[in-house]
Amino acid sequence: MHVDFILNLIGYTEDQPLYEKRLLEPSFGGGDFVFPIVERLLRTWHASKNEKSIVEALGDSIRAVELHRDTFTATREGVIERIKLAGVALKSATALADRWLMQGDFLLTPPAGPFDFVVGNPPYVRQELIPDVLLAEYRYRYPTMYDRADLYIPFIENSLLRLAHGGGLGFICADRWMKNRYGGPLRDLVSHGFHLKIYVDMVGTPAFHKEVIAYPAITIISREKAGPTRIAHRPAIDRKTLLKMARELRAAKLYAHSEMVRELPRVTNGAEPWLLESRDQMALIRRLERQFPTLEATNCRVGIGVATGADKAFIGDFETLDVEPDRKLPLVTTRDILSGEVHWRGQGVVNPFADDGPLVDLERYPRLRRFLEARKDVIAGRHCAQKVPANWYRTIDRITPSIAQKQKLLIPDIKGKSHIVFESGKLYPHHNLYYITSEAWDLRALQAVLLSDVTKLFVATYSTKMHGGFLRFQAQYLRRLRLPLWENVPEALRKEFKDAARKRDLRACNNATFKLYGLSREERAAVGGNGD
Repeated sequence: MHVDFILNLIGYTEDQPLYEKRLLEPSFGGGDFVFPIVERLLRTWHASKNEKSIVEALGDSIRAVELHRDTFTATREGVIERIKLAGVALKSATALADRWLMQGDFLLTPPAGPFDFVVGNPPYVRQELIPDVLLAEYRYRYPTMYDRADLYIPFIENSLLRLAHGGGLGFICADRWMKNRYGGPLRDLVSHGFHLKIYVDMVGTPAFHKEVIAYPAITIISREKAGPTRIAHRPAIDRKTLLKMARELRAAKLYAHSEMVRELPRVTNGAEPWLLESRDQMALIRRLERQFPTLEATNCRVGIGVATGADKAFIGDFETLDVEPDRKLPLVTTRDILSGEVHWRGQGVVNPFADDGPLVDLERYPRLRRFLEARKDVIAGRHCAQKVPANWYRTIDRITPSIAQKQKLLIPDIKGKSHIVFESGKLYPHHNLYYITSEAWDLRALQAVLLSDVTKLFVATYSTKMHGGFLRFQAQYLRRLRLPLWENVPEALRKEFKDAARKRDLRACNNATFKLYGLSREERAAVGGNGD
C-alpha cells in the first residue's frame, strides 16, 4: 500500500499521460514498485487510444534495474504476465519487458536519463559486506559515499542526478542519512539544485517486509528551486488515510488547520542535519546555534570508551586479572551506571599500551605475555590483528590510562532519555559509553545541562530515533551541542546547576538551563520543558 502512496506523492497517477513520461526504478527486487507502475502505465495507455504499437509507444517509459540474476529473472516473468493480463500478445509483452528491465549494477551501468520520475526502495548494504575493490570504485564514482555510508547513499545520489528538471524522486529508505555524519555530502547535494518537497516519517508503520532498526522515511525530492517542505508523521497504513494524506501533501496550498500535514521553511541547509521537528523547535535550535559555541569550543572534549575486539580475552575481574599491576585498569560499563550513579562491579581491562602511546614490549612484562599468549587464538584472529600480525595483542582502540584518572561524564550510546552519569576519575570507560571531560566547565554543572530537556531536544533533532523512541547519544551529536563559556555563567547559576545535578532533580536542571540559554516563555513551551 505504501507503494501506491509514493506513486501518488510524486504524481505518477492515472490522470496524467504516463505514456509520455519516463520512470526509473534503480533496484526493483521482487517487483513491489515495478508491478503497480506497469499496471498504471498500461491503463493510461489503453485509455489514450494511441494508434502507435504498444512497444513503440511505451518502450522508453520504464527503466528498471536489478543486480541479482535470479531475482531479475523471476520479476521479469511477473512483468510479462501483467502485460499479458492487460490484453497484450506474448511477443509484445516480452519485447516490452526486455526494453524496460535491465540486469546489472545500477551504480556501475546506470540507464541513460533524464527521467521524469525515480521511485523505489534502494538497497541497504553496509560497507563491510562490499568487496574492497568494488567499494573503492563506488567511492571513486560517488562523492557522497563518505565515511561509513551505506549503499543506499550513492543510489540516492545517482538517482537524483538522472532526474529531468522538474522531475521527482520518491524513495522509502532508512532515515539515518538525514542527520548523521555520513549523510553530510548527500544533504549538501540536495540543498544545491533540488527541493525537499515532502518528508513522511514512517515510525511504527509496516513500511518494509522485514523489520529494520532505524526508522524508515518516505522522501520526495524534486529537481527544481528549493522551497518549503511538507511534513507528515506516522500515517495509518490504510487506503483512505493515505489517499487523504497524499492529497494534502501535494495540494497547491497547505490546507488550513490540517491535522495531518505541516510545512517548514529552509529544512535543507548545506551539509547540516535536517531539522524536521516543529517550526518553534527548529527556530530555537537555530537561535542557539547562532548564539553559542559548540561543546568542544568551550574546552570540553567528547570521547568513546575502549573497544577491544575480544572482550572475553581482555576483560575480567580486576583483582584476578593475572598481569602486572600497571597493565590493567578498572573498567566502567553501562551496567555499572544503570541507576544513574556509578556502582562499579569490579571489572577490569588489560592494557597492552605504554603510557606514551606504543604497544609495550611483552618481554618486559612476563605475566602480561603469558596472559595474552594463553588467549592468542582469540586475540590474533581479530581483523585488526590480522592486518598487522606483529601487533596481534593490541586492542582495537588505543588505551590512554590518563583518561581513567580524569573526572568525566558517562553517556550510554542508546537511551530513551538523557542518562548522564558523573564519574570521579577512577575508571576507564567501555566502548558502549561516550564520555565528556572538561578543563573549564564544572562537570557537575555540565551534568545538569546535559540532563535537561534542552539537551534532549538537541539530540532528538540531530540524531535518528531508534525503536521504542530511543535516542542515540553519539559523539557526532554531542559535539553539536551548544554551550556558553563557563566564565560567562553567573556564580548563583553555577551553584543552582551543581545542586540540581547532585540531587538529580530534573525540574531544577530544566529551570537552570532555561536561564542559561535565556529561553523565552514561547521557547520553553517549544522545548516542552518541565520547568516552573
